[in-house]
Amino acid sequence: MPATHPTAVPSLRGRIGRDARSGYHAAPHRYRLHLALACPHCLRIAITHSLLGLDDTLPVEPLPAVPDGPDGGHLALRPLYEASAHRYPGPATAPVLSDDWTGRIVTTHTPDILSDLVRHFGGSLGVALHPPGSHGAIHAVERLCERDITAAAQLAGKAATDCGTRDRALETLFQGLDSVERALVRRPYVLGDQLTAADVQLWVTLLQLDTVHRWHLDAGAVHRITDHPHLWAYARRLAEHPAFAAHLDLNGIALRHHAHCRGREAAGAAVRILDWAPEHTVQAPRGPLDPVRQTGCPQG
Repeated sequence: MPATHPTAVPSLRGRIGRDARSGYHAAPHRYRLHLALACPHCLRIAITHSLLGLDDTLPVEPLPAVPDGPDGGHLALRPLYEASAHRYPGPATAPVLSDDWTGRIVTTHTPDILSDLVRHFGGSLGVALHPPGSHGAIHAVERLCERDITAAAQLAGKAATDCGTRDRALETLFQGLDSVERALVRRPYVLGDQLTAADVQLWVTLLQLDTVHRWHLDAGAVHRITDHPHLWAYARRLAEHPAFAAHLDLNGIALRHHAHCRGREAAGAAVRILDWAPEHTVQAPRGPLDPVRQTGCPQG
């Protein structure tokens, strides 16, 4: 009898083209985004969508912070997945870029969605998120955020991580934050005087570091993270930008984190790094050392 294999999950990665010959061409009001703002990938897309001024061109369908499907997907997205791949075997996850004309999914791949928004729909507000010659620098910031900040913080916060591995992960994290701090001493945005896609990536990464990963780090590590005044002043400044503030769902992030996380909270949970949005912030337990009051963590 032949060996059995798990059912492969179909790849849903179409692309938006420039004209009607491309199949999925960039027609206004044809496409729709389905986003859960508590998800960092969805949040990057939502901020980019607002910076490009696409509210009237490409609508957004909001999804709950915590997926409501039994398989970890969103029930509202299941019809789209089924229409795009018969009896789709995986969870109906976000983000999704769908085509209203066919009722199918174009793509679920975040980098492709971001690229196509900028290349084929952007420009109405004059925001150049990918200035000429910036591709390499933007990619370098994205890689730093994913590898040296997010991945390092996740590894350092895992309960099963041994001390040596944890120390190396924290050192990688601190070095990554140090490099961005040095850049922001000299300029208002991470690549210069203009807000770019690199700032969207970095801001979402910092938000996740404070609202998610911090909960699994010790207090000493979090206090070292706070010791980057230009970095956190920059994060607070962007949090006041309308395109960022409009999508800041702190309650949703907390719900999503606690719904999915099975790790143990550490002393760092009591050390809030930044007051992202005072009127909406989910209050964390406060310990005897509060960096906002005692370590001079900038408030913007």
